[in-house]
Amino acid sequence: MPPLADDLRSRRLFWWLQAGGWLGYACLSYLQALAHGKSPDYWRLSFGVALAGFLVTLGVRQVLKRSWGLPPRVFLPLAGACVVLATGLIGVAYITLVLDWCGEQCRPASSLGYLASGTGQLYVVLSWVGLYTGIKYYRQLQQQSRQMLAATAMAHQAQLKMLRYQLNPHFLFNTLNAISTLVLDRQNDIANRMVQGLSAFLRHSLDSDPMQRVTLKQELDALNLYLGIEKIRFAERLEVETRVEPACYSALLPSLLLQPLVENAIKHAISHRVSGGRLWVRARRKGESLVLGIADNGPGDVFRGGRENNGTGVGLANTRERLSVLYGDAQSVRVHACDEGGLEVELTLPFETGGAPRE
Repeated sequence: MPPLADDLRSRRLFWWLQAGGWLGYACLSYLQALAHGKSPDYWRLSFGVALAGFLVTLGVRQVLKRSWGLPPRVFLPLAGACVVLATGLIGVAYITLVLDWCGEQCRPASSLGYLASGTGQLYVVLSWVGLYTGIKYYRQLQQQSRQMLAATAMAHQAQLKMLRYQLNPHFLFNTLNAISTLVLDRQNDIANRMVQGLSAFLRHSLDSDPMQRVTLKQELDALNLYLGIEKIRFAERLEVETRVEPACYSALLPSLLLQPLVENAIKHAISHRVSGGRLWVRARRKGESLVLGIADNGPGDVFRGGRENNGTGVGLANTRERLSVLYGDAQSVRVHACDEGGLEVELTLPFETGGAPRE
């Protein structure tokens, strides 16, 4: 909530409570007086004391507002002094109104009588100060909690954006280096096709919001743009097979989650083989989880490129951190040998569908 709107809401709440509280006090006092046999014109006394309390506590409020935030050793004595002074002022108003209502016959017989009549409102003032400080402290805790949540959300968003944008320079370097090699080898047609494919992929990447989750169908479409570039580069040496359960196409996941894993597999499993290799992109539902897999039939060396079970390669580390920030303990990243002879990176995250809510 904006600060101005929150301040306006706080002031409006105070005036409702201030007016309603003292009006309720006046009505209750008048009804009690009638129950004890007082005359109907006692309303002047009940509502007069309530008006005095209304005005005096406005001054108390100003003192408490200005001293709010001071150390307790300063604030508490100051609040106590406000209670004593406010009680005395309301007491003076009460005695004045009593004398005006019933004359000399209601005058206290001694100084102790004046003191008793003047301090009869002490419990009311104490209740007012207690409620005011309690509500103000509660609202302050609420505001601090909102600020902490907002700061945490902003930090997570900044971290997710940083992780998301970290992918593009790495990918650009590899692709531009391949295009440069093709130009030097005078394979201009192939280089031109790669430039067009790179343009389409970057357009998709820049148009997508890094804080927006996408459906698996949208993620696979983006992945196919990237694979189109790599298929030009590797020609028949690269084969890709997609195995996705139909129910998984609408599942939500962070954008461009699979691309760095596919790039990692191509770099370490396909590019070093003369005959090339095959990639599998898999997705299935397991209970309330979405299980994604990127597998290859490469050498199967569990230490290549930091792709071991606790791998810390750039692609894996980036993916692991993005999922950890977004899903916490509800996700997992596992690297293991696959049936095809190579390695598989398996991602498990909550199965969610809907209108692609923000990360």
